Amino acid sequence: MPAPLAPAPAPTAAGLRVPPVARRDDVVDVVHGVEVADPYRWLEDGDSPDTRDWVAAQNAHTRRRLDALPQRDGLTDRFAELFAAGTAGAPSIRGGRLFSIDRWGAHEQAVLVVRDAYGDVVPAARTLLNPHELTGDATASLDWYAPSLDGRLAAFGISTEGDERSTLGVVDVATGERLPDSIPFTRAASVAWAPDGRAFAYTRYPDPAAVGDDEANYHRTVWWHVLGDDPGHDELVWGDLPDKTAYPSVELSRDGRWLVVEVALGWTRVDVHLIDRTTGGRTTVIQGVDAVSSFTVVGDRLVGHTNLDAPRGRVVTAPLASPTVDGWATVVAESADVIEGVAVTSASLLVASTRSAVSRLVRLPLSALDPRGDIAAVRPDEIALPEPGSLAGLAGDRDSDTAVVAFTSWARPSALWRWIPGTALVEWSTLPCPVDPSRYRVDVERVPSSDGTPITLFSVRREDIEPGPSTPTVLTGYGGFAVTMSPGYSPAAVALADDAGVFSVACIRGGAEEGEDWHRAGMRDRKQQVFDDFAAAADHLVDSGRTSRDRLAIRGGSNGGLLVAATLAQRPDVCRAVVCAVPLTDMVRFPRFLIAQLWTPEYGDPEVAEEFAWLWAYSPYHRLAEGTCYPATLVLTGEHDSRVDPAHARKFGAALQWATGCGEAHPVLVRIEERAGHGQGKPTSKQADEAADVHAFLRWQLGL
Repeated sequence: MPAPLAPAPAPTAAGLRVPPVARRDDVVDVVHGVEVADPYRWLEDGDSPDTRDWVAAQNAHTRRRLDALPQRDGLTDRFAELFAAGTAGAPSIRGGRLFSIDRWGAHEQAVLVVRDAYGDVVPAARTLLNPHELTGDATASLDWYAPSLDGRLAAFGISTEGDERSTLGVVDVATGERLPDSIPFTRAASVAWAPDGRAFAYTRYPDPAAVGDDEANYHRTVWWHVLGDDPGHDELVWGDLPDKTAYPSVELSRDGRWLVVEVALGWTRVDVHLIDRTTGGRTTVIQGVDAVSSFTVVGDRLVGHTNLDAPRGRVVTAPLASPTVDGWATVVAESADVIEGVAVTSASLLVASTRSAVSRLVRLPLSALDPRGDIAAVRPDEIALPEPGSLAGLAGDRDSDTAVVAFTSWARPSALWRWIPGTALVEWSTLPCPVDPSRYRVDVERVPSSDGTPITLFSVRREDIEPGPSTPTVLTGYGGFAVTMSPGYSPAAVALADDAGVFSVACIRGGAEEGEDWHRAGMRDRKQQVFDDFAAAADHLVDSGRTSRDRLAIRGGSNGGLLVAATLAQRPDVCRAVVCAVPLTDMVRFPRFLIAQLWTPEYGDPEVAEEFAWLWAYSPYHRLAEGTCYPATLVLTGEHDSRVDPAHARKFGAALQWATGCGEAHPVLVRIEERAGHGQGKPTSKQADEAADVHAFLRWQLGL
């Protein structure tokens, strides 16, 4: 084993090594009979002068420490190059036009582009919408888009400063001119166009001025908008929410008659309703059942996928005349694969799935949906993907037997690939890339968790690197909300591998890598198993001789930030350094902030005594113990995060600086980005600068 790393040389002035001290207030709540201390409650108010002063002092301290590191030299330029790699994703085919969201080169934000979906040669892309040029604001982000069925128009959402609270607009695809329609409060909108392109169904949130800022994060409803009309006159299509956190989405059949409304409640239940726009009749397809289902209309049938009676998923179909559960017929049965989605062309049904987090794609003829045929006799054909990796998008063309996938892997930026029957995938986007995927190797293994359950572990490294005890290694994971940690282009992974390190990803419980059962095994009262899985993966890397404690760091963001914060609190010995981004850390008060009531089905509700007990048991902010030697930690957030309130990062950073008994050797730094949010829509320059800080911190602590 190598000797422990000595701390990097500090700035000469001793005072520069000491972080600003946050005052500790005597705030104690009694929750279900338990005294809960909250000394940094005052940091919840991001607008107070005291909080702003503390944030400014923390940012200044972090800048002094990181800017003094020789390890940071040149990193901003290097990450600017990696983030400038051309990427294309979120494809849609409408009216022979292929739409996608691309970013490359000097583009600070992704732009909406359009290409020819047909032809024999790879087409050039035309930029249709650049949010920066449209608004003059470098933080303006294209959050989502939805083209009309004929590809003549496209609805889109733009937000600024990372807040994701989109304003809907409409653009003419041929001319690039904006229509006058503008609808606010359309965060992550679902849009379904009428066949003639003159109207659409869409989702929106209430006006904060009418209901208050807190309630404006909920009560998402479905409306009908006619182009040119005042949105204040729009028709309410669906407002029948089981509770205020319900999350509806919409799809309209190609003939405009059938509107499918899917209403998600948490991450384990989706109710599905069918509205006949001709008669006004409504049919409940599935409701009140703990299952996730999603459907599209194909001719006179519903087609989709569900995990009802199939934790890994199955593809089902039902006639529109009798679409309820008892009329479902299974087209693709449950198997070792986890089904993630379907796409339909004029003659094919494409099914996307993963196996241990690696994507697969198969094709069946649409005739497989005919209930008069022998569904069991239809054998799917596998479509070979470029390499082990992930589908970052799948689009079928209803007007031809053509499909497009967005494909990516750890060292391969997302690109578009076109499929037509009888041929291999053909790359259908040409964007500049500074990364040669062949220089990197991806190892996949199964390692035992604390209870013996095998976990998939990816490791990314340069081809010429053989890991050993002195190899700097970064382990990441997520473990929640049925998120699958599939391979996806990562500048962090590439930079670490280039520095002779290893980037490892643990597919722990709480995700969907092994299906819905895997998700449920890591949610609510079973959340501790997620942290145990992650610690077991870290222990395996050390015990197998691939790294050592002083060369190991853990990193995670959002729910993954909760993961690394909890691991730090429970296992301060597990690693040398922690990167904790946009985290949840106060699990006693989390539902009080922003959209967090959406997450109580996943975590539990602290208002309920039994559920409070398991949240209190692992809440990282409350588990820190004074005098413990914690790993060096970099806590990051954005001041306009509209998902996870930055109060979590502020309170945890202050508490960790107070608690650690070895802050000189293992510094705790807090970095709070101005005009930034959870990560969505962050300009490339901000991403590169943040990545440079993170990588410099890792170089400093791990000896990269």
